[in-house]
Amino acid sequence: MLILITNDDGINAPALFPLKQALDTVAETLVFAPDHNWSASGHPKTMHKPLRADPFTLPDGSQAFVSTAPPPDCVALAMLGVVERKPDLVVSGINHGANLGYDVFYSGTVAAAVEATIEGLPAIAISRDFEEKEMDLAITPGFSDEAVRMENAQIDYTPIAAFCARLAKKTLEHGLPANTLLNVNIPSAPWDHIKGIELTRLGQRVYRDELVARKDPRGRPYYWIGGLPPHGVPDHGTDIWALANNLISITPINLDITAYRFIEELKRWKLEEL
Repeated sequence: MLILITNDDGINAPALFPLKQALDTVAETLVFAPDHNWSASGHPKTMHKPLRADPFTLPDGSQAFVSTAPPPDCVALAMLGVVERKPDLVVSGINHGANLGYDVFYSGTVAAAVEATIEGLPAIAISRDFEEKEMDLAITPGFSDEAVRMENAQIDYTPIAAFCARLAKKTLEHGLPANTLLNVNIPSAPWDHIKGIELTRLGQRVYRDELVARKDPRGRPYYWIGGLPPHGVPDHGTDIWALANNLISITPINLDITAYRFIEELKRWKLEEL
């Protein structure tokens, strides 16, 4: 078995190597990660410029790939032949910040798992929620990436990575349905305060973005999208509710997002008259 590991926080993200070490206990692993942070990048597809994938040596001496590609294209490059063996599972993470509710449409972490699912592979996206001080740093206009990275480096990812390894083993044993991935979110609470696991649905994320308008030294306007941290509606059974109650959320996501019930309503519109 071969597990392909990627992320959207980049090859130097503090969570990446602990995840690789934990997954080494389950199967052979290969890290194929971006060369820089692609957080909130969605699902970009590189079609109009070349991509690079260079060898990279991890702290244990094992070989990885670091790429100019965004997270989904890291998976695509591996699948298309940069990697000699086809992986049996793709694990994307451990993301620095939760991916709850509508976040899944923005998340580079989830996008990498979606790309694997499109390619017919089982995939897991795993994320850890921000602590309050980390969120305050991340939403500050012009925030320092280094400041956030230093906060991230203080987190003990070992128990989260070990949990992900156990979940990866179960996924390899049982498989996943076609067009389905697992979106996993871990509370920011200390590991011994986490109360268990909840199988959840996507919740309703509430974004509180604000436009910050400024001018450069030449008087030309430029903009930041700032605002307060997002929150969500903690309806029982949702991923947002689970994290609010210090539960690990596991949400199965299917790529078919058709609004089937609305089809009958559309029929009453008599669209054929158009």
